[in-house]
Amino acid sequence: MCGIVGYVGNLRAADFLLEGLRRLEYRGYDSAGIAAVDRHEDIHIVKTAGRIAALADQLAIDMPIGTTGIGHTRWATHGPATQANAHPHAGPNDEVVVVHNGVIENYAALKSRLQQKGYVFRSDTDTEVIAYMLEDGLKQLSIAPNQAPTDEALVGLVQKVLAKLQGTYGVGILFRSRPDLIIAARLGSPLVIGVSEDAHFLASDASPLVGYTEKIVYLTDHQLALLKADSLQIAHRDLGEVTHNVEKLEIASGDVELGDFEHYMLKEIFEQPQSLENAMRGRLSLDNATAVFGGLNLSPQELRGVDRILLTACGTSWHAAMVGEYMIEEMARIPVEVEYASELRYRNPPVPRRTLVFGITQSGETADTLAALREMKRKGHPTLAICNVVGSSIAQESDGGIYLHAGPEVGVASTKAFTSQLAVMAMLGLYFGRLNHLSFDQGYRIIRALQALPDAVRQALSTQEQAQRVAEKYQAVNNFLYLGRYFNFPVALEGALKLKEISYIHAEGYPAAELKHGPIALVDENTPSVFIMPQGVVYDKVMSNLQEIKARGGPVIAIASEDDHEIEKYADDVIRIPTVEEFLQPVVAAIPLQFIAYHIALLRGCDVDKPRNLAKSVTVE
Repeated sequence: MCGIVGYVGNLRAADFLLEGLRRLEYRGYDSAGIAAVDRHEDIHIVKTAGRIAALADQLAIDMPIGTTGIGHTRWATHGPATQANAHPHAGPNDEVVVVHNGVIENYAALKSRLQQKGYVFRSDTDTEVIAYMLEDGLKQLSIAPNQAPTDEALVGLVQKVLAKLQGTYGVGILFRSRPDLIIAARLGSPLVIGVSEDAHFLASDASPLVGYTEKIVYLTDHQLALLKADSLQIAHRDLGEVTHNVEKLEIASGDVELGDFEHYMLKEIFEQPQSLENAMRGRLSLDNATAVFGGLNLSPQELRGVDRILLTACGTSWHAAMVGEYMIEEMARIPVEVEYASELRYRNPPVPRRTLVFGITQSGETADTLAALREMKRKGHPTLAICNVVGSSIAQESDGGIYLHAGPEVGVASTKAFTSQLAVMAMLGLYFGRLNHLSFDQGYRIIRALQALPDAVRQALSTQEQAQRVAEKYQAVNNFLYLGRYFNFPVALEGALKLKEISYIHAEGYPAAELKHGPIALVDENTPSVFIMPQGVVYDKVMSNLQEIKARGGPVIAIASEDDHEIEKYADDVIRIPTVEEFLQPVVAAIPLQFIAYHIALLRGCDVDKPRNLAKSVTVE
């Protein structure tokens, strides 16, 4: 959840650290801080409660001058969002400074042992025990007076401390006596290293490195890195020193900058035509009327033998999985089950043999999804990832997968990743359908519909003005209902989630037919109902559900097809979307729902990109 940055080189570390934290703020924004050590072995720590802007104000007064430093932006787990609980955390004598992303599950026992030695802690965090354990361990090293510990001694010390930790961590560590290095390590929390000729960089993901380097190294679990200005060494807990693969950083500077947009969420809504094209590029074969995936690492013969598909995910990705269930079952006639990853990781369901498991995640770091995939993998099922972040934990640990290629998604409320996931789900339905019963002609028509989708989304972007009018009309209400059927039921769930996430209005999504089984009791003149009802096989049924709302005095907002000439007789507000094939309606219907949530949040004075209590990458339970 939290964001980590680090720099070791010849320039002032604080400049990179502050800019890097700004780019990572979507990962957590309860508090922030940096620490730098200079060649005189002085460690300077500056940290504040609140956003990065508050840290920047403090740094304008009190800027560290060291050329080696680490920084952190926090999403609080242990202890409230206070300056004392902000990272970095130092040992009792400020000999060691640590930043940490993750959760140390046995910190209470570790802290108790240290307290029995007489140590007094200064925060409520689990992270502080790491700094204290490291500093306690420094005392045990045989170091001559006025001598600094060697690389080997510090690596051994860090590995010894890490072996005592239970839970997850991505850590960056400074030592007062060694201003020339940073030690970093990971287990379950992402870390990326940037490589240049005279400096090395550390970050929780690649976005802070854009503009500083084009070469990156992804750390994997149980790896430890020794970063110096002119060298990088990586060791594995079990294998010792290992060679590292230097990869090209594929993110462009424009991908992480706002440009002319007021918020990242709005920017990412408008990027969806391009992100959909990127998701489908090179993956549609008209010659064979099927989809093409290069990273599944399973042969067509193996995939044809799949009897069942299990999709597991959390949040918005879970909604995409639900749409995927409908798509794959419709096109391929293969049974599909959708599971919350947070439940699957602890359940012991009877998963039949020849079941293929997909983990769906934007970040590739979602702790619950990673744990669920590991559990399925332990039971012998092939696991594939659908994610957006190259080199992420889930991408590395799965047997294969599909990248979304949506580009960095900075807004906490997912938009373009969701619609890219839907496009991938449709292509999977096509792929498995063509392996089984879909004819060439049927596959060809599905491809043509997919190829037309980005233009349909460009047209749907014109609904912003209509959505803004709806937002102005209903901004003061405290409850919303979102209703849909068939492919559009999961979109109702997603629309409600978007509104909850960024405007803090209570909203619930339901299958429209379920109204009469309880939720209709909520309907009154102050509870608008958003019906996702483009024309299709269940249109008449949804219209009946709409009229049940109207009969009880509830306001109705309809997301309807552009050629629906009846809906205005019944709905109070209508937003029209382009006509597409029914299985693609969720993609175009999502656009006005995103706009409604965005504009209501703006009108209510909410922070659209950084909603309260949330973070983008959920790397803790």
